[in-house]
Amino acid sequence: QVHLVESGGGLVRAGDSLRLSCAVSGRAVTRNPMAWFRQPPGKEREYVAVISKNGENKYYRDSVKGRFTISRDNAENALYLQMNDLKPEDTAVYYCAFHAIGSYFDSEEYDHWGQGTQVTVSS
Repeated sequence: QVHLVESGGGLVRAGDSLRLSCAVSGRAVTRNPMAWFRQPPGKEREYVAVISKNGENKYYRDSVKGRFTISRDNAENALYLQMNDLKPEDTAVYYCAFHAIGSYFDSEEYDHWGQGTQVTVSS
């Protein structure tokens, strides 16, 4: 059974950094592309960053480019999101997920999700 557990969220001030972790069991992180999504309060879930199956390609939504970095540790079977220069608009519940088929940027194309970790950025 595939299981994903996010951690590392918290309450920070604008300009601070956080590193989110996603511990994976039941499937290797190299088997499928993986992504971080987030759901801001009152809004739809949106993609944040994607890492390809071979780890060579990474994609970011425009608003986080240059501030966030997605990475993974194959030996630890974990996915990470380093978030720098956080802004209040980054406030959301952050989720990691395994891609199944189709568009990388559509949450409907992901088949396994963690429970999420809350990130709150104060101004």
